[in-house]
Amino acid sequence: MGVADRIRVEDVRVLSDDWSVLKKTTFRYRRTDETWQRQSRETYDRGNGATILLYDPERFTVILTRQFRYAAFVNGWDDLLIETPAGLLDDSTPEDRIRAETEEETGFRIRDMRRIFEAYMSPGSVTEKMFFFVGIYQVNDRVRAGGGLAAEGEDIEVLEVGFDQALKMIESGIIRDAKTIMLLQYAALNLFKFPLSGGN
Repeated sequence: MGVADRIRVEDVRVLSDDWSVLKKTTFRYRRTDETWQRQSRETYDRGNGATILLYDPERFTVILTRQFRYAAFVNGWDDLLIETPAGLLDDSTPEDRIRAETEEETGFRIRDMRRIFEAYMSPGSVTEKMFFFVGIYQVNDRVRAGGGLAAEGEDIEVLEVGFDQALKMIESGIIRDAKTIMLLQYAALNLFKFPLSGGN
């Protein structure tokens, strides 16, 4: 069911075009009672992205990253943020971009990889759609140090943690990144389907 016939754009104004594009749009929206209502919204367009959970099904471990995120910091998070590897697509396919981004951030070259779903991460104001992947890794798949690109301001620590520990980090509030929580919950439902404690 489409909604394009319910939208009439009247004005689009670019407020900022620096790191990403911030626009203010005035439009009319046809409500369910058939009346037209004028609305105004700001949208932040930073492009689409991809993220992946690397997991070892034999050792029950996952690869995560830890880095500084200014937006989280100014909203009260006085620590580095723990996340799954991720990056903007730019002009690449989700598959190509996440392979390159994972190697840049973690040093791991991806083996088997599977796209599992797509999601709009903050649809009230941000246009970004995220492509979610899972992929199997082994210790000897690490081909470089990782850490990200210093020229892009990245200073990334690579973490290997037990899957049960990662779930506890969500419960305790240590992990607060939405995409990471989504992938770990997916893994709990679909990838690690047996008791994890002690690897039994």
